[in-house]
Amino acid sequence: MELFPQQAKPNSLAGVPLAERLRPKSFADFFGQQELVGKQSLLRQMVERGELSSIILWGPPGCGKTTLAHLMASLLQWHFVPLSAVMSGVKELRSVMQEAEKWRSMSGKRTILFIDEIHRFNKAQQDALLPYVEKGSVVLVGATTENPSFEVISALLSRCRVFQLQALSVDDIVKILQRAQDKDSQLRDAGFHLSDAALQQIAEHSGGDSRCALNVVEFMAASGMATAGKGETLSSKEIKQAIKQAVIYHDKAGAQHYDTISALHKSMRNSDVDAALYWLGRMLEAGDDPLYVARRLIRFASEDIGLADNRALTLALHAKEAVHFVGMPEGALALAQAVVFLSLAPKNNSVYTAYGRVRRDLQAGEIYPVPTHLRNAVTKLDKEFGFGQGYRLAHDFAAGVADMPCLPEPLAKRANGGYYRPKRIGSEKDLVEAWEKRRKHINKGESEHEE
Repeated sequence: MELFPQQAKPNSLAGVPLAERLRPKSFADFFGQQELVGKQSLLRQMVERGELSSIILWGPPGCGKTTLAHLMASLLQWHFVPLSAVMSGVKELRSVMQEAEKWRSMSGKRTILFIDEIHRFNKAQQDALLPYVEKGSVVLVGATTENPSFEVISALLSRCRVFQLQALSVDDIVKILQRAQDKDSQLRDAGFHLSDAALQQIAEHSGGDSRCALNVVEFMAASGMATAGKGETLSSKEIKQAIKQAVIYHDKAGAQHYDTISALHKSMRNSDVDAALYWLGRMLEAGDDPLYVARRLIRFASEDIGLADNRALTLALHAKEAVHFVGMPEGALALAQAVVFLSLAPKNNSVYTAYGRVRRDLQAGEIYPVPTHLRNAVTKLDKEFGFGQGYRLAHDFAAGVADMPCLPEPLAKRANGGYYRPKRIGSEKDLVEAWEKRRKHINKGESEHEE
């Protein structure tokens, strides 16, 4: 396959998607991401000076990553070779690199290798790409919706500059739709026209994704909804039917998934009920696994509420059982009930921090034998070694507490405040006060069992 053919003559764009037809030819027609493409921005200056180096564009769908890559290649008049990380292997990569090197030696022109979804490249593919990026055989422009720090090998990442793109604003998407309506010949030929209010409504329901908004416009044009003056009189309900549903970008296997569950967790922690319900809805309406959400609520109940309200863990477990029993969408109400309760409950992470201190000590090598008085003397040999000697049964003492250390001696002697440091919030206050009252019996010598 010829990777670098001569430029084809302009031909009909019939069948070409609107988003492809509308790709801008100048920075003036690129809406959004002004921190990247504004007149004084680093990326724009690199392009205008002809000094573009390998970069990675990181951002959500429809924010302009692919469009920006095409625009830079066009302005630089470099060859543009797109590869899909899903479809291309090491063999295809090497073929592209060889052709790029050959083309540069013959024409002096460089090649932009655009790899969409570069986070899907495995280590072998990224390793194969590395030497060609180092030599400058190609200028790599990778696009990813995932955090490249986790998805791109460090050797390749160190040779690329990462630019982060943001979801487009409603105003940016309205401008893109207005440009499509004014400039696209196929829309004009079809008599397509929407009111400003309709364009605004589409933009508001696009989730910051310009491609999605353009797809809605293209659907409306193809179905004849907005021709011969109809577009000016479409009702909000009719536009919603065209949109079908508010676009919620949510990659259940990627960063957006974890960003959203993080937002849910932190909203509940901050007792923001409305925000917590919103993020719950974002996950469930996007098709996330409700049992995954339930597991996270169970974790939250122990991590962020703990002993402040002992009902939290029980309710979270009941919500999980309800989802499992009745299924969806009915189970969403059980999850919503749990989210509201967890948001309203007092917050206390003393159990979470106590266990964290234990883990840190264990990871630091603080591992000691079980004290002999706490070991069971199962065999004769156990008894000969003194297992169980000195053990004192708590039930034999007035307060149910024996004067007996249970931690290994090196840890018991450490003056570090103990692992568990109560905050006395919510129900924990009563538990701790009762616990301290029982322990005072030891210091007073009140240790004999009351018959």
